[in-house]
This record gives sequence, C-alpha cells and structure tokens, in this order.
Amino acid sequence: MLAKRIIPCLDVKDGTTVKGVNFVNFREAGDPVELGRKYSRDGADELVYLDITASHDGRKTFIDLVRRVAANISIPFTVGGGINQVEDVEKLLNAGADKISINSAAIKNPGLIDEIAARFGSQVCVVAIDAKLENGEWTCFLNGGRIPTGRHLLEWAHEAQERGAGEILFTSMNHDGVKTGFACESLLRLHETLSIPVIASGGAGELSHFYDVFSAGKADAALAASIFHFNEIGIKELKSYLREKNINVRI
Repeated sequence: MLAKRIIPCLDVKDGTTVKGVNFVNFREAGDPVELGRKYSRDGADELVYLDITASHDGRKTFIDLVRRVAANISIPFTVGGGINQVEDVEKLLNAGADKISINSAAIKNPGLIDEIAARFGSQVCVVAIDAKLENGEWTCFLNGGRIPTGRHLLEWAHEAQERGAGEILFTSMNHDGVKTGFACESLLRLHETLSIPVIASGGAGELSHFYDVFSAGKADAALAASIFHFNEIGIKELKSYLREKNINVRI
C-alpha cells in the first residue's frame, strides 16, 4: 500500500502566505519560501502553493516565487492559480514546479485537462475542486469560492479523471479553516468513484482528524494550512501519531 501523504498548503496573496476561514477573513502566516524550507526539513511529503487571487484578478501565477521555492526545498511541490493555457504550465514546470493545479480554468475549459495530460503526462495535472454542501448537494465553485457553477462534485471529479487528471484535490468550503475535521463521508464517495488519488483539504484541526481522513475517508493525502503555519501541530508529531495508529506514512 502506498504511503499516505501529508501536504502543507501555502495560500499566497501579494507575496505573503495567508490563511482564511471559509475562504474569507485572511490573516498573514509568513514568508512562503521560508515556510516551504521549514516544511521540507520537517518531513512534509509535498507542498502546494496557490496564488489565491490570480484567477479573480486575472493575473498569471507567480513565476519568480516558484523559482525561489524550487531553489530552497527538496520535496515535490504543486503550483496553482491563474493557469489558463498549456503555455502557463510549461513556464511553471520550467521554473521548477513538479505539478500544476487547475481549478477555475478546468471547469471553464475542460479540454485544458486533456491538453496538459497529453503534453506533460497525467502525473503533472492536479484538478482542484472547491465545493460547498448546500441542500444536500456538493456544488463546485469558481474563482476562489466566489462563483457557483452548478456542477456537482462527483460528476465533475469523474469527468476530470476521464480527461486525464492525475489527482483530485477536493476542498470542502464548509470545512475550510473551521478545524472540525475533514469531509470524510464525501471523500469516501470520491474514493469509491475514482481510480486516481484524492487529496483531502479543509477542516484539519487536531491529530485525530488526520487519522479519520485516512481511515474513514480513504484519502490518499491530507492537505492542511493554518495548523502547520501557526505551529498548532508539527509534521513530525503528526507522522509519529499516525504511525502509532497503523497508518502508513513516511517518517
């Protein structure tokens, strides 16, 4: 069985790492390169960097930051935000990113997934899905949770897989920053629906939440932000806890 992955996520706004609650009310969390270096040293399996206002502001992703991150860390990292065409992907990979994450652009132009997978391989393409549970249905949102799409989580995730996505990064907007646990029931449904890895995001608040997301939610990786940024849980501490609970993680 593949080891479960622990992935700190760094939301970057105006060059600074920030963290919000339910996609709003952001507070600063530190320098993204320094944080990345720390997580690399502490045993994180991967990192995700998201330029969280790029799609909304119509900007391209932060190439210079990607170069600096690549020069300072020794683990794989994914970059997302403002990626609209294959040329954007090429620039980011050339700058040192290992994978790219697309969200809004993929829903607006699903064929972009096919293009990226065909040119660079599925392993490069992470399709991020921001979804909110409303009236019993998970609806996907665009532009950092600002615009509802009418697309449903499971059907869109399945289409993304069929088009060539290598992984699905599912963020529950209901759980984001609230620290009450991941959306395990919906993650389990994604696991049962898909044959590609699922990364869980939104809701991490204590050690037991990671055990739950791997055991009950069957997630392949768990992503978190504020608990790592503000030193509420250490990565080494978390991995030791999971190992004691018989969850296969790399120490």
